[in-house]
Amino acid sequence: MRIGFISDIHGNFTALEAVLADIKKQNIDQLICLGDTVSLGPQPREVLDALREWNAVTIMGNHDQATLEPERCTEFEITEHLIPDLYWGREQLSKEYLQYLTSFQMTKNVQLERGIELLAYHGSPKGTTHLVLATTPAETLNEYYGGETASIFIGGHSHIQMERRHGSKLFLNAGSVGNAFQFAYTPGNPPNLLPWAEYAIVEQEGNFLHADMRRIYFDIDALLARVKESKLPGANWWFKQYENR
Repeated sequence: MRIGFISDIHGNFTALEAVLADIKKQNIDQLICLGDTVSLGPQPREVLDALREWNAVTIMGNHDQATLEPERCTEFEITEHLIPDLYWGREQLSKEYLQYLTSFQMTKNVQLERGIELLAYHGSPKGTTHLVLATTPAETLNEYYGGETASIFIGGHSHIQMERRHGSKLFLNAGSVGNAFQFAYTPGNPPNLLPWAEYAIVEQEGNFLHADMRRIYFDIDALLARVKESKLPGANWWFKQYENR
């Protein structure tokens, strides 16, 4: 079985197009999106259309939650300067698109061969805003994952690809399709974006289990043209991110 995992697209359809073009060549059996599909980028509708076209299983992210309930932005940890973009993104979505967002799952269990169980989520199984990094203390992992029966865990939210073992558990992060971070986000320290999209493939065949962390370059000029055309409130942020590429 080969499963493709994409995450944190954030309305960047240009990057998603490049990733899906690569996924078409990979003979995957299932596509799972780990959340944060919309808000921040210029093309939220196109992103949701593509996920439906691919029949992707989609997990709820904190930005998806905030798009549905913008009055709870603070609770979902949306940074203040991003809120105008979130409201703009919501205005681009009809009731039909918003209804589609409500269908997103909080977690997804996948049964692999040999009795191996994989659990997919956004931040952690217990919360969309939980941040799990390579440096997250063991006691925090025990808090977030205590009682879970899966042996493989995969999420998003951090925008940084990761493969980490803790005891007998394997923790993976698919990275970000739309906003791959150079370093982990910390309050007061705005992230720098990398010039590529990220996703992961988890494959099991008999005794073979493999996580493939993939990096796909996309057309930044096309993205910036779409940002400019959209009149996105945070357009200048996108241009500043890529000015020295």
